[in-house]
Amino acid sequence: MSGFVTFEGIELRYGAHTALAGLDLSISQGEIFVLLGTSGSGKTTLLKIAGGFLTPSAGRIVLDNTDITALPSWQRPVNTMFQNYALFPHMRVAENIGFGLRRQGMRGRELASRVEELLALIRLEGHGARRISELSGGQQQRVALARSLARRPKLLLLDEPLSALDRSLREETRADLLALLKFLGTTSIIVTHDQDEALAIADRIGVLREGRLEQVGRPSDLYERPATRAIAAFLGAANLIPVRLAESTADTLSLALPGGATAIMPVRPIAPAGLLHLALRPESLTLTIGTGPNTLAATVEGATYRGATRDLRLRLPDGTPLRANLSPDAPIPPEGSALRLTWNPSRAILLDR
Repeated sequence: MSGFVTFEGIELRYGAHTALAGLDLSISQGEIFVLLGTSGSGKTTLLKIAGGFLTPSAGRIVLDNTDITALPSWQRPVNTMFQNYALFPHMRVAENIGFGLRRQGMRGRELASRVEELLALIRLEGHGARRISELSGGQQQRVALARSLARRPKLLLLDEPLSALDRSLREETRADLLALLKFLGTTSIIVTHDQDEALAIADRIGVLREGRLEQVGRPSDLYERPATRAIAAFLGAANLIPVRLAESTADTLSLALPGGATAIMPVRPIAPAGLLHLALRPESLTLTIGTGPNTLAATVEGATYRGATRDLRLRLPDGTPLRANLSPDAPIPPEGSALRLTWNPSRAILLDR
């Protein structure tokens, strides 16, 4: 396995519990890699192993051709930006940014120059003398990032970097963070449970589930071609409809859906045997009056207005729940009413596991 950062056979066991199981991962230099998963999936555990805060039970980590597995955290060319930022409230902004540099022995004009450079980088020029309590949440996040970058680490680890911000600040701060990491070319591993955040900032995403990497790829690959039902449901909340293969040709598959409906879609690289699942994204569904292939009858259970969309909660004849995101001006029948939905076959995803 080659890469700027490689995790080779990483395992972490706590007695009979396995937190990480034989994990292999390669990350390129300058890549922004996002570890995505639910609570308890192992993503923060892997981040702590990379940072030297946990020792793996097996496996090794290689960074820039150097095995760092046995190195303590303070000897690794790795810095971590923690979820709560861990800023020192008794220190001014400049003192917080320069903390790691002072511990390295940097002093005087050299230190002041580096701190000013970092303040300019995060667009907080003139804020060096301010107290941490005088900063907004977004400004505190930038100070924490500047402190993490001060020593020019080869690898930057970010643990839920936007979770402490309120919703109105997240999008702006996310754009700032992405622009800064791209500008510096810093190799980064970001941990998050937020799917939208992962899709927006990652060069590649690794989905962790129960201590194993279930799929690694570009955001578009994972969203449009999830490998499993679990990933399809987690990343984008796809509807999962049980189907069976009815007929196949060299170019198309015909599928039997609940309630006697059928779906026709292009042949995919899958062995369509036994029970399959058709994954349909909520935004791929539209209202129709048609009754042919690629249509479904459903019962309305409720609707939620969300500004840009109206989210419908539906149920198929066999009891399978369904969600559809429609335009806010779409006519919605009242609760208990029947309607029909359709989709573009190219947007459908067929899964066998």
